[in-house]
Amino acid sequence: MTYEEIIKDIKNGNVAPVYCLMGEEPYYIDKLEAYITQKVMPEANKDFDMAMMYGNEADAVRIVEACHQYPMLGERRLVVVREFQQMKSAQDALATYCKNPASSTVLVLCHKNGNLDKRKALGKVIDKEGVLFESKRVYESSLPSFIQKYLKAERKDIEPKAVEMLVEYVGADLMRMSSELDKLLIVMPAGESRVTAALVEGQTGMSKEFNNFELISALVKKHKAQALKIVKYFGSNPRSFALPSTLSVMFTFFSDLMQAYYSPDKTEQGIAQWLGKPDWKVRNEIMPAMKMYTGRKVMDILSEIRKTDAASKGVGGCKTPPGELLLELICYVLD
Repeated sequence: MTYEEIIKDIKNGNVAPVYCLMGEEPYYIDKLEAYITQKVMPEANKDFDMAMMYGNEADAVRIVEACHQYPMLGERRLVVVREFQQMKSAQDALATYCKNPASSTVLVLCHKNGNLDKRKALGKVIDKEGVLFESKRVYESSLPSFIQKYLKAERKDIEPKAVEMLVEYVGADLMRMSSELDKLLIVMPAGESRVTAALVEGQTGMSKEFNNFELISALVKKHKAQALKIVKYFGSNPRSFALPSTLSVMFTFFSDLMQAYYSPDKTEQGIAQWLGKPDWKVRNEIMPAMKMYTGRKVMDILSEIRKTDAASKGVGGCKTPPGELLLELICYVLD
């Protein structure tokens, strides 16, 4: 089941007896655990009808005993086991319990940093009798959609430039991203409904004019003066500039551009689907760049980015400062 399907089911009163929330992305595991707790266990009943355990301390006997206890105040007991991945020996005993779970108990197993083995007894029985949810690690390409959905739920929207700034500033960490978005919602002026680049700049300290995405924008249009202005700013502000990050953004962009040439459908939507990128990103960056760079040039640029990365790590005894390495690379790209 998906995150949305589980939320919908619980809203409709369809609460499963056992949930295993597993995967590489902790954000959705924590969100679902909190949501299940909120809906299943009234605050006043928690001290009597809720048991919280941790995988490095609990064992199967304690968990099963807690599940078989009757609720004292409400209709249900709730048993939550966090860090379940640390309980290597509990699976067989819990599989036996999950085949015939207590009707008055909801058991939630939170298995982070990996998945329960679905081929073994516990995974199979939970998949049959309860809910087995996999929270997959997100990729940077899906972050804009996450940001927009998060803000839409709060009846807010966001400027595309502000989205790019947040993606660069936070990266693919949904826990931190949600925290930064919450901060922005708190500091938004009363009556405003749109998160702007200026607001992100004020909150994060990140320049809306001098960042990696503005550099890409300048390269897309081959605006040499603007690109060199950004590189100069990077060189004079080493605390806000990390060459590996800039090279990573450039390599991702030019790799996407290289793939775009092979898209069977050269329309905006066709390329967006081929690359798995938002339409606006293809419209504003990929398609204009396809008119400015040949496929041969893009291949050479990718090679040059790799060389610059190697030089920045001292390969060949290179001691050139990061700012100068970037300047040489940008001059090559725009040549």
